[in-house]
Parts: sequence; C-alpha cells; structure tokens
Amino acid sequence: MAALGQELEQVDFGRRRFRLRTGSARETLERAGRSFLEGFNAAVAWPADDRLASEIERIDVPLRGFAYEGAGMACAVLDILTLSGGRNTRALLRGPASDYPHLVHVGVGWAFARLRLRPGWGRAVVKDPLLRWLAWDGYGFHQGFFHTDRVIGGKVVERGLTEDQRAVRDQGVGRSLWFQECADPEAVALRINDFPRNRRPDLWSGVGLAATYAGGVRADELESLALLAGEYRADLAQGCSFACEARRISGVVPEHTRLAAPILAGVTADVAGSWANRSQHALGPANGTSAQYQQWRAGIRNLWADNMEGRPS
Repeated sequence: MAALGQELEQVDFGRRRFRLRTGSARETLERAGRSFLEGFNAAVAWPADDRLASEIERIDVPLRGFAYEGAGMACAVLDILTLSGGRNTRALLRGPASDYPHLVHVGVGWAFARLRLRPGWGRAVVKDPLLRWLAWDGYGFHQGFFHTDRVIGGKVVERGLTEDQRAVRDQGVGRSLWFQECADPEAVALRINDFPRNRRPDLWSGVGLAATYAGGVRADELESLALLAGEYRADLAQGCSFACEARRISGVVPEHTRLAAPILAGVTADVAGSWANRSQHALGPANGTSAQYQQWRAGIRNLWADNMEGRPS
C-alpha cells in the first residue's frame, strides 16, 4: 500500500491558491496540514500498530490530533479498499488514537471523499452511532479544501444529500474556509456572506471549530471574528465547544485554544468543552440518527445562550 503515500507539498497554500498573508497564520495552518499527511503516511505504512504511535510521537504535541486525523483517513481507506469491515480503524481507535476519537471519525470522512464515496456507507467502518456523523464533517472539509472553486466559489453541494447530511458537511466546509482564507476574519466573513442564508450557521460552526482547534490568530483577530459572526455567534460558539472538548479528551489544550474559548464562547476552554459533554449526555442512549446529532449541536448552542443571558450585548 506504499503507493497510497501522499506528498506533503499538497498543503502548501501557494500551490492550493489559498490566501497568503503576513504573520504566523500561514505557517501555523500549513504545519497542521503537514502533520495530517505525516499521520496518513505513517498509518499507510504501519496501520494502528506500535510503530504508528512512535512515528506520531515525533510530531509536536499540539499537532498530533491532526496526525491522528490523517491516520484515521488512511485506516479507513485501507478498510474500504480491502473490505475489512473496519478492522484497521477500530484498532486505531482502541489503541494509538484512543484519546483522539473525534479526529479519527473526521478522518474517516476524508477517506470516503477521496474515494468518491459518501460517508453514509461509514457504518461498515466506524460503529459509534453519534460520532460517525463527524465523517460528514471530514467529507465537507476535503471537498472545500481540494475542490475550492466548485464547493466554495460555486457553492455546489453534492446531489442526494439530506438536509442534515448537508448541514454537517457544511460544518466541514466552514473549517476549510479557515484554511483557505489563511485565518483572515474579514475574508472568512465575506465568503460566508456569499452563501445562502440557510447554510451560514453551519459554516460559522466550522469556522469556530477551526479557529479554536487549529489557531493561527491573535486575540484581536479572534475578537474581530466574534463580532463579524453577528447573528451566528451561537454557531461560532458551538464549533468552539466541539474543539475544546476534542482538545480536553486528548489531554492537550494548547495556549491558542485557551485564548480562543473566552473570546468565541465567553467561557474558559474547560467550560466550553463541558458544554459538548453535557449536551451529549443529555441525549441519552445514542440511536445513530442525524436528528440526534443535530440535537447535540443545538444543546451546545442553548448552553451558550443560557450563559450569555443577562450579559451586555
């Protein structure tokens, strides 16, 4: 399977024709992309065994989540191509990536997108009835990142998606916007404002997730982002909460995440992450429906709104 290995230059922003700006944003986001591909290549060579963990441990600690996202993609590609029933992906989740379940499920979505399949087939690869919906997020990120002109410029949505599938997919597209626009708040907002109104909440959710998890900006730029979100502040906070919870579970909450949470969600990273956890537990037993996944997201927005009640606008 060595032929599946990917060149790290794929994530160069100049090659992708993404926005280029001064400051640290480009390097920060390109490093995240390279870590993803390093994790992918490691998992292709050593799927879910001790060597994979050793290779990923070479990567800077705050970037390992991206590496495990890439490993999730690689394991899912192997599982799909070999009809293994998800053996490699499950081994990855049980072993090296046990602290990165959200990232692995997002990576599974990349695999389906790369193989021109839909994540609806993901039940054969991942079994978690709730987190498997994150594959649609990864699918959307892939489409926005690699098919920018069609998906971002042309606002094209793949045929046959349900409204809920489109919504989660658009959260991933929103994450890709953070990369495409090189973490420029005004450019991101202008892009989102070009989309139909019904799609903007999910795009802002993805932006909040990427800004919190990947970082790349200063406090004043985060404040600008929060202001520009306007009526979609709850969606921005929901994405921020997702990112904080994924970071908390991994045991690594970097400074840029701790910086983003009070600005984008109005609380510390620990509290923002707890909203995702509380909302998930409030669902009761997971039944695997898209409605329940959307209820999870809505619960986070409600917790944000409760926290903001009584504060000056």
